[in-house]
Amino acid sequence: MSFDVNTIFQIAGIGIIVAMIQTVLKQMGKDDWSQWVTLIGFVVVLYMVASIISDLFDKIKSVFLFK
Repeated sequence: MSFDVNTIFQIAGIGIIVAMIQTVLKQMGKDDWSQWVTLIGFVVVLYMVASIISDLFDKIKSVFLFK
């Protein structure tokens, strides 16, 4: 399990970039594109968190000798 502070900074960076892109697109009047950008950012972060949770469950299995 290779969880460190870099993952937290990556998630925060993705959030900041998505927020900036969404703001620019909304000011340009492209509300539909801004919603898509937000959705894609959410899916990317959700995938990152799901992989971290999967690693955590694998570690728990190995600790309790279920694997």
